[in-house]
Amino acid sequence: MKYSDFLTKQNISIGLIWLFHLSGIIGIIYTDSSWFIKATPLNLLISFILLIINIEWTKKLLFLVLLCFSLGMLAEVLGVKFGFIFGEYSYGETMGIKFMDVPLIIGFNWCILVFITGSISNAFFDNLWARILIATGLMLFLDLIIEPVAPVLDFWTFESGLASIHNYIGWTIIAFPLQLIFQKLKLKIDGSFSFHLFVLQCLFFIILLLKINSL
Repeated sequence: MKYSDFLTKQNISIGLIWLFHLSGIIGIIYTDSSWFIKATPLNLLISFILLIINIEWTKKLLFLVLLCFSLGMLAEVLGVKFGFIFGEYSYGETMGIKFMDVPLIIGFNWCILVFITGSISNAFFDNLWARILIATGLMLFLDLIIEPVAPVLDFWTFESGLASIHNYIGWTIIAFPLQLIFQKLKLKIDGSFSFHLFVLQCLFFIILLLKINSL
């Protein structure tokens, strides 16, 4: 196999997300943590761009990106402003530019989560409902490990301290229909990039959680 065979768009993208996430972990733990924490929106935006360029561009893709972004932002605005869906919480300053007190990058993050978890479930299951349930479960799992770290990094904070069961029910209410639409549209996504990005996000927050608990 030629060396050039490894320099595919997907392999370069995977290499970049490993570089960014590992740099972030090392930077937050061992160096100027505030700089790396503030770079979180940029890291998420780059991850989103790399994800999109590894998907076949179609009108269905554009539709789903707009849907995930819009529905995700709407749900977050209702949560922040009125305490609906996820409970009463507010965003810190880490996540960057906001619209109605919700960082715009959160809308892109909803796109990332729906796409990578849906893609991963597609790789392991043939049944439609199994794919939807597993993908929704993967989204909930990632949120579960992010929640204890989020207030420490000034991502967001719930008024009650930690997220309640209300938050996870809300996630299911939003994630399930988005996963259903994702499956119905049948986008052509290679699972490799999605798998790497999901594992890296889990690894990132698990390591930070262990670090916080050891202090």
